[in-house]
Amino acid sequence: MYRNYLRLLPLLNSIFISGLLMSPFAHAEKVNSEEKLDILVEQALKATPNLENGKMMFRNCAVCHSPEGWGTPSGHFPQIAGQHKSVVIKQLSDIHKGNRDNPTMLPFTIPLFLQGPQSLADIAAYVSKLPMMPNNSMGYGAQMAEAKKLYDDNCEQCHGANGEGDAEKLYPRIHGQHFSYLERQLHWIKTGKRRNADKKMVKQIQKFNYRELELLSDYVSRLRPDSSMVAESIYWKNPDFRAGFYTAPRR
Repeated sequence: MYRNYLRLLPLLNSIFISGLLMSPFAHAEKVNSEEKLDILVEQALKATPNLENGKMMFRNCAVCHSPEGWGTPSGHFPQIAGQHKSVVIKQLSDIHKGNRDNPTMLPFTIPLFLQGPQSLADIAAYVSKLPMMPNNSMGYGAQMAEAKKLYDDNCEQCHGANGEGDAEKLYPRIHGQHFSYLERQLHWIKTGKRRNADKKMVKQIQKFNYRELELLSDYVSRLRPDSSMVAESIYWKNPDFRAGFYTAPRR
């Protein structure tokens, strides 16, 4: 079933892009100027969000990330619920710029940037308000003492003791994230495939071997968000979506 869904992604993207061609943005060009993108991001960070508009726009995201924003336990789609608004905006910008290789997400960033900073602020604010999942996938739980030392010595300064990140400095929340997603991103930073990481972080990660990256990912996946940020049950459903909304298989 999961493989069938992946086969559908090109079709879903083509349908989405076809919709764009029929929209008011049909003759608008993708925002390619780094300077213009940076200005849009700055404006979005300062804008007052409209959560109702963000809710409507999130429907495009929900197909992959789920209506709850919890992604998939396999880590193919990350959890985005509860992420700092500023971080969501920055990551969308980095995907649009090509600093993150994400062909599935790229078509979805085009209308956001064409619509301007308000749309970016709206959807990012909606994502940030979603409660996080209470049972994200974790690693094997081995050698956690070594893993904790690796985290404390290399990650805590930016991401915080509990992985809470820093909205002002654009450091993402990493607690409660799926293990496989964390591990894949660390691998991509090490190999240079993900190019939007902080330079200090890149330097640190490049010195780690793959066993240490696995330990780090496992440890971070076990960091728990504050209970006020987490859904009360694994069965919580986003009330903004009707039952039966089509999503990626939750594997």
